[in-house]
Amino acid sequence: MQLKDQVALVTGGGSGLGRAIVERYVEEGAHVAIFDRSHERIEEVTRALGGKVIGIAGDVREMADNKRAVVECVKAFGKLDTLVGNAGVWDWSKSLVSTADDALVSAFDEMFAINVKGYVLAAKAALPELYKSKGQMIFTASNASFYPGGGGVLYTATKHAVVGMIKQMAHEFAPHVRVNGVAPGGIGGSNLAGIGALGQAGQKFSELPLNDLMKQMLPLERAFHAREYAGAYVFFANRKDNQPGTGGVLNFDGGIGMRGFASANMGAELVEAFGNA
Repeated sequence: MQLKDQVALVTGGGSGLGRAIVERYVEEGAHVAIFDRSHERIEEVTRALGGKVIGIAGDVREMADNKRAVVECVKAFGKLDTLVGNAGVWDWSKSLVSTADDALVSAFDEMFAINVKGYVLAAKAALPELYKSKGQMIFTASNASFYPGGGGVLYTATKHAVVGMIKQMAHEFAPHVRVNGVAPGGIGGSNLAGIGALGQAGQKFSELPLNDLMKQMLPLERAFHAREYAGAYVFFANRKDNQPGTGGVLNFDGGIGMRGFASANMGAELVEAFGNA
């Protein structure tokens, strides 16, 4: 087992990709603390996985909740080897021109607070324990960290910011703590939600006909599910095989960069909004 006797803390670990990471880490011998906003999701995972997992309910946007998650993890398992920053939201590819002025500021604040600030706060909270264990941080980036079309301006901006954050943290924390990222493509069955400021809170990524979309977009011609992505997080947490790795982000997206997203004339939306120039 690649992660035998290791301890991980996974944000957003109650569903979707986060839960798949938790399940795979347990299979590989780790103990895992789940930090998630949903009591119900936490209870479901802890019932399924038993004593190898504990759950902490909280908000990744709050420093006190992040610190409490670390404290509870160490109290239960004695240490922390790996932080996985994974909690996030999507903007359903909402374009800037179609976003109402009065919603834009609150949407920006909500998106960046969860997708970027949530990672920064988790890193700050976990750093003392990871320094002790010479551990690692792993953050979920996205195909939108590198290419347009995987979200709107707000989501794409947050995921580009995550790449810069990973590189800067790797620079600051070396040689004591390694920092890396995984950039998945569209995840089949993902529980990724939209943002409340844009009226998307009830929408889930799983509602998309992802298999049909990915068949058109990806060289590998299908959507991949959460469990198929989880192995990358095992690799970055593995102390035996990933000693040289820090500051890296793994493009793990089915080859989007080899083909690119289907082209769309987004300029047509500007003509509709503003008329012919």
